[in-house]
Amino acid sequence: MKILAVDSSANTASVAINSDGNLVGEFFINAGLTHSQTLMPIIENLCIQTGILIKDIDLFAVTHGPGSFTGLRIGIATIKGMAIALNKPCVGISTLEVMAYNAIGLEGVICCCIDARRNQLYNAIFEQKDDKIVRLVQDRAIDIEDLMVELNNCNKKIIYVGNGSEMCYNMAKKNFLGINSYILPERVRDSRASALAQIAYNMHKENVLNYSDELKPRYLRMSQAEREVKKCKNIVKREQ
Repeated sequence: MKILAVDSSANTASVAINSDGNLVGEFFINAGLTHSQTLMPIIENLCIQTGILIKDIDLFAVTHGPGSFTGLRIGIATIKGMAIALNKPCVGISTLEVMAYNAIGLEGVICCCIDARRNQLYNAIFEQKDDKIVRLVQDRAIDIEDLMVELNNCNKKIIYVGNGSEMCYNMAKKNFLGINSYILPERVRDSRASALAQIAYNMHKENVLNYSDELKPRYLRMSQAEREVKKCKNIVKREQ
């Protein structure tokens, strides 16, 4: 079973190939370039370096959100295009779940946080049990203050992951939660395609993958453009 995994949910981009549960290769880039510039070249180069052709891939996996609206669309369109062309299955997996695997092996509650702006976070909470990452809270958009209130009732060590983790960690210290908190080093805070590929492989082995030709981004909240349209409609409605 060969899996090609793509993560373009944030400013970083990564691509990985997994063969029968083993990581064959991974490219990770954080050069400030757009995903439309980098994604296909790094996929092509990874295939060249590993000697694995796209036609040899059995399953395509992608982070389907939450994250950057544009990044998610590019990643999903890329994966769906290859899967449809080759008549192979594709699957989308939560960015936050992929991110949680950065903390595997650490004891405590894993709080995955993506900065959603406007004092909000895309967030989910996990915990490692019996060498597996177990979800405790579903993906959501939440105000950072509300998250702090929830975590205040946690009697376990809290491990922050993601590009919103520093914001959470600093807020936790202000709310006297810092003594029970740990923030992962910056180099391992982002979601990685290697973890995505491993999750997809594990789910395939357990026969719990939900394949879908209707793979779509999961944004968790409206885009700025959608919010502006809704705002204009409400103004027009009030004036009528």
